[in-house]
Amino acid sequence: MANIITRRSILGAGAGMAALAAGGQALAQNRVQGDASVTAPRLAIENGATLRVLRPVRFVQPDEEVFRASAARFTQATGVQVRVDFVGWEDINQQTAVTANTGAGPDIIIGFNEAPHIYADKLIEVSDVAEYLGRKYGGWMFVGEKYGKRHNSNNWIGLPFGGTAGPLVWRKSAVNEVGYQSPPTDLPGFLEMCRRLRRANKPAGFALGNAVGDGNGFANWLMWSHGAGITDPAGAVSVNSPQTLAALNYLRELYPTFVDGGTISWGDISNNQAYAANSLFVTSNGVSLYFALKNDPATRAIADDTEHSVMPLGVADSWPSAPLTLNGMVFRHSRFPNAAKAFLLHMMEGEQYEPWLNANLGYWAHPLTAFKDAAVWTSDPKVAIFRDSMNNKFWNGYRGPLSEASGQANAEYVLVQMFASVAAGQATPEAAMREAERRARRIFRR
Repeated sequence: MANIITRRSILGAGAGMAALAAGGQALAQNRVQGDASVTAPRLAIENGATLRVLRPVRFVQPDEEVFRASAARFTQATGVQVRVDFVGWEDINQQTAVTANTGAGPDIIIGFNEAPHIYADKLIEVSDVAEYLGRKYGGWMFVGEKYGKRHNSNNWIGLPFGGTAGPLVWRKSAVNEVGYQSPPTDLPGFLEMCRRLRRANKPAGFALGNAVGDGNGFANWLMWSHGAGITDPAGAVSVNSPQTLAALNYLRELYPTFVDGGTISWGDISNNQAYAANSLFVTSNGVSLYFALKNDPATRAIADDTEHSVMPLGVADSWPSAPLTLNGMVFRHSRFPNAAKAFLLHMMEGEQYEPWLNANLGYWAHPLTAFKDAAVWTSDPKVAIFRDSMNNKFWNGYRGPLSEASGQANAEYVLVQMFASVAAGQATPEAAMREAERRARRIFRR
């Protein structure tokens, strides 16, 4: 079987470079110029400045190569020596916590999601950089602004770098066979399609195990597509609601249509493996699955038969998905805060950012509107859906403020385990909802 990767693992250099080569000159071109009349903030770089930057490991090899080359150009232009360290996705949150709590370590960490809001008092504001980038590049998209600004404030404490989402991934031949041109966009229609696929022995399947990306992503979709949220806009726990109950009852009907053996124990790699093995025909994943299939001759036919579409909206007005977001932070302990801000500004200017965006093949989507015109989004029609991921109107802890608690609820799989207990027949929807409420109240303390 093909060596299928997880959303957080590395697509090898050969596959990554092959995909870039297939794009030819188009991916090498910078199409986004920005508004040249916008003046950059004056950042007086400190004498003798050096920087250490920590960020998650690459998805494709060219990500690291382009990032390092852009950092080297910053050194050439400013004289500031920059050390960039790449660490595993599972380690970045822990290292961010250590850095924040000890007041020592990297000057800049490009972490995930709400990290700046957890350590806000340990960070310097980056409003001058963020506002300049927004003015020059057509404004910040919704998730970029949500994760960048303090709650109910115009002060920026994070600088979102990009986000990745998990749309519906499906085999066209299977969906057509059971009578659909594409998956229905409404919840009852989607359920009926999954029932037909199960009868045709070409089932769907979504993770209900403690999977960082896929498990939380599926549980969040179930909640948000039914109008439910773990908290209300004020941050009070709201998981015990008629909307959550509707989501649980929907899953109770949907789960029997899943692939043999169920998905209660699935991790992030499980659906990738099943899809590549021709035992799964509808799931949710980032672009990683498609490119892994496309660049392996043994699975190229599956990639050719694969399509992406938005998960059913239900009652939501936009795609019920919170993209996993890279979020840059500058720590107060840095001796060179201006150099750190200048580095982040440099990396997000079009000359550096667009080649990096193209190098990632659509895995990371831009947070600044102007980059919708980047070459990557027309390089492969099946990648185009990822272009607007950062404009989804959802975030971890939706509908409340971003906080340490919202991150903890995600990390402890409160919603995932609520849904899994019902799917497994271990709890009634009402009992599962009450248990999730109890756990959420302990975390949010409201």
